[in-house]
Amino acid sequence: DRDRSDLVATIAHELRSPLTGVKGFVQALLNRWDKLSDDQRKLMLNTVNADAERLTGLIAELLDVARLDTGRLSLHRHGCDGELLVRRVVESVQTGTSRPIRLVVGEGLPQIDADPDKFTQVITNLVENGIRHGEGTVAVSVVAVPAGATPATASGIRIDVDDEGEGIPEQIRARVFTKFWKHGIRGGTGLGLYLVGGLTKAHGGTVMISDSPSGGARITVTW
Repeated sequence: DRDRSDLVATIAHELRSPLTGVKGFVQALLNRWDKLSDDQRKLMLNTVNADAERLTGLIAELLDVARLDTGRLSLHRHGCDGELLVRRVVESVQTGTSRPIRLVVGEGLPQIDADPDKFTQVITNLVENGIRHGEGTVAVSVVAVPAGATPATASGIRIDVDDEGEGIPEQIRARVFTKFWKHGIRGGTGLGLYLVGGLTKAHGGTVMISDSPSGGARITVTW
């Protein structure tokens, strides 16, 4: 019951903010359309669009949580270019933040077997988590995972996301991938890393937390 109450309160808070923005700008457009310049209208509409995308993402996140909990998650897996998907995520997140994101890509990356939408969701949640809870630069690296005793043949990829925040103490790392987990004063639904863990494991991958070289947190996904 407490989990349900927490979920309702969290979702109400997360929905209210973008909805308030949408309502305010739409009302301004309706009331002052003739008095606004084209540039002002475009700015307001772009803001409304961004808030609508945020709401769409939140609803998709909630649906995936429900599907994971009930074992009804559908995956549309096929061979994917992991490097391309990671680059797209980094470029997309970078457009919405002034914080630098550094991407390092190794050689000889194989294709991965993945649902590209779910893989993109995992990487997006990790990078946005680094932005939200860290300071300075978020570093993303993608390298090939050697297949057994034959380093020349890669069996998958490993993605490391490092932040320059305060890190995650070892004694609470087991709780990071549970629902509603939050660390520090910054907001969020507390569902992002739960989805990272659930979607990664649904693909047969692994996820773990360690210390980044900068002293912050490193979250590693092996796919």
